[in-house]
Amino acid sequence: MPRTKSFASTESRYAAASTLPVIDISGLASEDLAERQAVGKEIRSACLANGFFLISNHGIDDQLQQLVFDQAKRFFDLSTEDKMAVDKALSPANRGYEPMGNQTLEPGSPPDLKEGYYMGQQKDADHPHVLAGKFNCGPNQWPAQVPEFRPVMEEYLKQMTELGTRLMRGLALSLELEEDYFDDYCQDPMTTLRLLHYPPQPADADPAQRGAGAHTDFGGLTILLQDNAGGLQVWDDENQLWLDVEPIPGVYNINLGDMFARWTNDMYRSTLHRVINNVSGGDRYSIPFFHAGNSDYLVDCLPGCCKPGEEPKYPPVTVEQHHREMYARTYGK
Repeated sequence: MPRTKSFASTESRYAAASTLPVIDISGLASEDLAERQAVGKEIRSACLANGFFLISNHGIDDQLQQLVFDQAKRFFDLSTEDKMAVDKALSPANRGYEPMGNQTLEPGSPPDLKEGYYMGQQKDADHPHVLAGKFNCGPNQWPAQVPEFRPVMEEYLKQMTELGTRLMRGLALSLELEEDYFDDYCQDPMTTLRLLHYPPQPADADPAQRGAGAHTDFGGLTILLQDNAGGLQVWDDENQLWLDVEPIPGVYNINLGDMFARWTNDMYRSTLHRVINNVSGGDRYSIPFFHAGNSDYLVDCLPGCCKPGEEPKYPPVTVEQHHREMYARTYGK
């Protein structure tokens, strides 16, 4: 889930993202602690730079990835009437279809040129967490016109949740914490899977219009699968330029959100990024997965993240409180 940032006044240059690290995370499954720690060190280096890196050998089958893209395309190809039948405005848990132009991530800019679909952990209306009014918690909406949509997405959600847990163990090692430090955080996590469709950027589009305006995600960990259309850009603060993240088949793009930056007292970066779909001339599809952790988990400054003599910048907050605050700031409710 995103937090917006105004970026209209910043001049941009562009560079290929050849310097962004691609980390082989197969070592996180090794029985050898030294191999797992070696991956943690690579993750640390990336997180201290700009909080953005790519991962390979992650264990998610490329056939499943392709099925997710196929089902996303079938959904977005439905009529507006059919898509609006599962409008997320009908869901108290922010689940379902988000129409084209519904979101504006850069204040003062035209609406973002994209449409989306939200899903999360399925909890029926009589689940205790739903009855208690937990944030972003409830049943999903499923499009009846695409019968394979639900089983494909539920399997993908399951595997991505497992991958998120594995990456959190890598992040614990990167911070020189016990490997299981975040295990309680990963129990019954608040997760969101979002399907996104970006039509081609019109030739006469307003120069300020983006597919997705410059923003940071406001959660913990984002795991993004993008197609081969290109258009994703990450801000390099040190060099004051945008990096074009060139698609690599099957590889995931990883970025940290505002909550993780808060957790580490801003030692690790929450990554500013945007999308402009003007590279391929065709439609662009991307599948971000947001791993936010257990809603009751208390996020407090992590050990070793304060410099000598430095105090924590942020008071403790639960995962749910943080997301409610960020959602209110972003959407005004």
